Amino acid sequence: MYKILFMAAALAFSGISTEAYSAGLVARINVSTQTMTVTKHGRIIHTWRVSTARKGYVTPRGTWRPTRLHKMWRSRKYDNSPMPYSVFYHGGYAIHGTNAVSRLGSPASHGCVRLDTQNAARFYALVKEFGPGNTRIIVSN
Repeated sequence: MYKILFMAAALAFSGISTEAYSAGLVARINVSTQTMTVTKHGRIIHTWRVSTARKGYVTPRGTWRPTRLHKMWRSRKYDNSPMPYSVFYHGGYAIHGTNAVSRLGSPASHGCVRLDTQNAARFYALVKEFGPGNTRIIVSN
């Protein structure tokens, strides 16, 4: 019992929610550094460059569970643009692959989190393996 209370206090002090810690798979997107760190049972397994919202758009901050997955999705809002390996987490916002890899590491999207398509495929497979209920997506500054 004391160990659980100590862990909860330590997590609260570190800014990590107990909900995020209890998830087997966590994707942390840092908008300032344009990176996504993926942890599996608390251990970092991937750190990838991403592109989040460019000027005039927003990538919402917060913590979510994936709501739906699509191996291939096309944006109805932005010219039928391909969004391979989409993991939707907040309305129309998703983590997905892109062919615009030269822009990764800097803001370039309409609000989604763009990844190299190979990395998006890896993340998509991990979410399928763990399940949306055991996955957290955290977007912060």
